Amino acid sequence: MSQGNKLMAVMPMIFLVSIAFPALAGDLTPPEAPGSTMHTLEEIYTIVQDTNSKVNGGASGDQALVPKSGQTTSYATGDDGDHQAGLAWPDPRFTDHGDGTVTDNLTGLIWLKDADCFGAQTWANALVAANTLNSGECGLSDDSIEGGWRLPQVRELHSLVDFGNYNPALPAGYPFSGVQPSSYWSATTNAYYPDGAWYVNLPGGSVNNYLKTNGYYVWPVRDGQ
Repeated sequence: MSQGNKLMAVMPMIFLVSIAFPALAGDLTPPEAPGSTMHTLEEIYTIVQDTNSKVNGGASGDQALVPKSGQTTSYATGDDGDHQAGLAWPDPRFTDHGDGTVTDNLTGLIWLKDADCFGAQTWANALVAANTLNSGECGLSDDSIEGGWRLPQVRELHSLVDFGNYNPALPAGYPFSGVQPSSYWSATTNAYYPDGAWYVNLPGGSVNNYLKTNGYYVWPVRDGQ
């Protein structure tokens, strides 16, 4: 093939490439510079604290915040009523759902509104009464089934106590009915003396333990939803 013929064969290919190339190139305008991702040490600390708070339910790091005791009267400089230390209670503290249940907005636990449905029981009977409770009993219309309710462990039961009040030691304006000026069983056994279990004395708010054969009151609870 002559040089002239070779040049004529290559020229159409060059022409096609020159047309196609601009279409492939697109917009060659450089993008704007990305925004700054820099943070001050104070901002980083705040971000970490906020993240810990969300992950740990309001606590910092792995620490659980202890709520206020409820005592607002000061009897001596530097006492509980003076400092009122601890996590503030929500307002309102309780929500009555109108179906026989009450939510404690501090802990999220759901309590039976009727605090005297079963009367005084031995510890073993108290466990059975709480574990078999269901909708249609004790004023409940919440569609709960057996196994959904239980006897509270000692810290759960004691979380209801307001040390600013007595007889009963409960927050003012509580929506419960049938509250007894007596003691209520917890589900927690005394590890040192397994024949006994821990209870909360509601008139004063104290925690103590006694023989499981004794008769104390039953206040079922279930986990929040």
